Amino acid sequence: MTVGIQALGFYGGSACVDVIELAQYRKRDMARFENLLMKQKSIALPYEDPVSFGVNAARRIVDALPQEEKDRIELLITCSESGIDFGKSMSTYIHHYLDLDRNCRLFEIKQACYSGTAGLQMAVNFILSGVSPGARALVVATDLARFMVDENGEGLTMDWAFFEPSGGAGAVALLVSDRPDIFAVDVGANGYYSYEVMDTCRPIPDSEAGNADLSLLSYLDCCDGAYIEYLKRVPSADYRRSFDYLCFHTPFGGMVKGAHRNMMRKHSDAKRDEIEADFQARAQPGLAYCQRVGNIMGATSLLSLIGAIDHGDFAAPRRIGCFSYGSGCSSEFYSGVVTAGGQRRVRDMEIGAHLDARHRLDMADYETLLAAGATLRFGTRNAVMNMGLLPKVWETFERRPGAEKRLFLAEINEFHRRYEWVG
Repeated sequence: MTVGIQALGFYGGSACVDVIELAQYRKRDMARFENLLMKQKSIALPYEDPVSFGVNAARRIVDALPQEEKDRIELLITCSESGIDFGKSMSTYIHHYLDLDRNCRLFEIKQACYSGTAGLQMAVNFILSGVSPGARALVVATDLARFMVDENGEGLTMDWAFFEPSGGAGAVALLVSDRPDIFAVDVGANGYYSYEVMDTCRPIPDSEAGNADLSLLSYLDCCDGAYIEYLKRVPSADYRRSFDYLCFHTPFGGMVKGAHRNMMRKHSDAKRDEIEADFQARAQPGLAYCQRVGNIMGATSLLSLIGAIDHGDFAAPRRIGCFSYGSGCSSEFYSGVVTAGGQRRVRDMEIGAHLDARHRLDMADYETLLAAGATLRFGTRNAVMNMGLLPKVWETFERRPGAEKRLFLAEINEFHRRYEWVG
């Protein structure tokens, strides 16, 4: 049986900041900062949360389906480390606002930035099981970094300042079925590699802590370990020659470049200049959108896959090797094939235009958002969202190309979230 991604969707928010401008504003070491290989990052507005991001990413997929196919979505998995409740899954909200059939299994998984791949692989195995022939699975990886000033208004909470340059906001939705029009998974070609390490964590819901050096080392270790395990399943694989493109979990572009260099040194005989050329040819396409959105945790490796499909050459079918990593840690190397038809479907989404349409915040507006972040602290019981906080952002949204509606958070009433369609 063939299985994989039949359709996909992406939502990158309504606003962004220029990362270089932010670094200069924070008086960062610019020589070091340039090695991050980042350009922009999406910012979640006070009336946007992981649910609204997830629904906006998935809506076009669902709306394009004939009703009989929509009703065959029998599994909905939300993948996130930005949950809004310790018990109630975000999948329930997403299921409701997408108006899916009630004969559907709903749940949420968390494994740091590996969660999106965990959801994809679980969906793939559900289809492969054949327990419900013709069924489909919807995987929604949605995450955001909502930075907040401390209670005294003097600085970012806890260790957020370390993650601020790269932490983004966005969601990727995947429709998985036995009709892999976009990405046909290489069934059984999976290498897993996991162990306990305290590299980054979220000890409380609205903050993050970590050891940058340890995180880099565990990422590099897992990339090598997962690929070695992949070789046991696919002994004929060759890191340099078997994969036309490579996609990585991308906390920032510089980490991907370091991982690729490390892998080329260990698994090929390439020289320094050849490694750089190989990075530009096989890995850079997968960075195209990650460099403009930032780290969206469980959705990041999937966004890298989208970038590679959109920016690669698929005149003939091409194989893509994918590495996913989640702190703590869990990782996987897997692969699949994309055709020209799959690329056309991704290009029809016009993701570049979607990102261009975001409102670019200046630093004063950005600081206003930081100050307003406490409205959506984890556990907020009652709140009405202020759509007029930054009028220019809303005006940019209303002038956006096309007439697609978007879902925004309207209010929280006794912990229950209510959303409204706009547009």
